[in-house]
Amino acid sequence: MSENEQSELNLSGCLKSGYDGEFTIIIEELTFKAIIGILEEERTEEQLVVVNCKIDYENKENFINYADVCDLIQNSIVKHQFELLEDALVHIEKKLLEKYPQIKKLFLQVKKPEILKNALVGVEILRKY
Repeated sequence: MSENEQSELNLSGCLKSGYDGEFTIIIEELTFKAIIGILEEERTEEQLVVVNCKIDYENKENFINYADVCDLIQNSIVKHQFELLEDALVHIEKKLLEKYPQIKKLFLQVKKPEILKNALVGVEILRKY
């Protein structure tokens, strides 16, 4: 048996036996409008918000539904109308950890693409648990 055939056999054996490795959910450019910010016009007019997120977790049997994660992020930002992006990140982190204790690493980024004409700005966190 060739090395390549052996490698394929080992991989398929792992998958069939219920391999529980680490998985990563990737959410790119979740885009919606919300009231967010400290400027007077940001408190009265919705602006575009773009969120990127990566979640590392273990155990595919206890998977994390990426559609639910998108809903949680968007609903949190829209509902709470945060003044600071940092407050939004901390709130979302807490909610995600409560719902998904199997999270091992979280990258979360919130951008406001329309707030400055000459730059794309935002805030991000990277946490390991």
